[in-house]
Amino acid sequence: MSDQVEVRKGLVGVYADTSSVSKVMPETNSLTYRGYAVQDLCEECGWDEVAYLLWHGELPTAAQLEAFRAEEKANRELSPALLGVIGAYPRDAHPMDMIRTSISFMGLEDPETADISDAAQRRKAMRIFAKAPTSVAAAARHAKGQPVIAPDRSLSWSENFFHMVFGKVPQPEVIKAFEVSMILYAEHTFNASTFTARTVTSTMADIHGAITAGIAALKGPLHGGANEAVMHMLKEIPSPEAAPAWLESRFDHKALVMGFGHRVYKNGDSRVPTMKKYAEIMAEVVGDKRWMNTSAVLAEIMLRRKNIHPNLDFPAGPAYYLMGFDIPLFTPIFVMSRITGWAAHCFEQAEDNRLIRPLSLYTGLEQRPVPPLPARG
Repeated sequence: MSDQVEVRKGLVGVYADTSSVSKVMPETNSLTYRGYAVQDLCEECGWDEVAYLLWHGELPTAAQLEAFRAEEKANRELSPALLGVIGAYPRDAHPMDMIRTSISFMGLEDPETADISDAAQRRKAMRIFAKAPTSVAAAARHAKGQPVIAPDRSLSWSENFFHMVFGKVPQPEVIKAFEVSMILYAEHTFNASTFTARTVTSTMADIHGAITAGIAALKGPLHGGANEAVMHMLKEIPSPEAAPAWLESRFDHKALVMGFGHRVYKNGDSRVPTMKKYAEIMAEVVGDKRWMNTSAVLAEIMLRRKNIHPNLDFPAGPAYYLMGFDIPLFTPIFVMSRITGWAAHCFEQAEDNRLIRPLSLYTGLEQRPVPPLPARG
């Protein structure tokens, strides 16, 4: 039997289902959302427009966008109970564990948790989308012993997040760079966390459970945690001039270089040029080019020596650092964006649902009898 079955570790090359949410177009090497290239969406649209697009299939009209924004703003506040839970988190806990727990707690409170109709799932998704930045910001300030800052409905989704983390809204160039990162991180076909969310949805579980599971999958350094690892790596290198020797040492020890390579892209991650552009704008705004200069050296050597291109995490890490975010907050920010993609896939999975239940090829012992007690002694 084993000679006739091909086992593809990591499900490489396996088509598990159909989807109309996103695709990497091979002829242009572009990631597209609902047919639109993400690099074009970054330049032409705001973050909330792209969130609407992912959930509804088309870009919003002015009236639809106004209604979408109003619904989001109306759902930002956290309950006193959840604020109390956040206040009880260990301050040294990882923010990813905090946001995972916060989303799960929201499921305990939500009056529609058990209702998995499409309309209810969409309402719950909006509540999660609106409350996730509030939860991330509250946990970040709690970890530092700072008072929580309430959301401000007069601000946009992105402006409000900076307000809740730092107590102020930065200049427009920073907000634009942040929104670009949100658009680029929002969705990426059947990646590990998205497939996890779809698997949970296939059991007819609620969307809070699916997104909580997605967060757990995203925490790993081979997935979402890579942007944190990239910045820790860059901080090990004292200067751009020291980068070649540092990289040679990694080669000598066959150590992993974070932020390079991708399962889907073989000729370079199509999202990288756009994120790199805005990371360099951040370096100009802040007046600190060290991280981008070091990154440029690493990218050139990796391509020349290993023929490996950087992925989105490579420029996103220093971009977030230049925005002022603490490194452990990078992946929770990724969560705030990817909630839109996860939810889009939860909606799609539920439309024509079938329980996801693959097979495994058994390689253990053949059936055998349990030996008598003396023999086991």
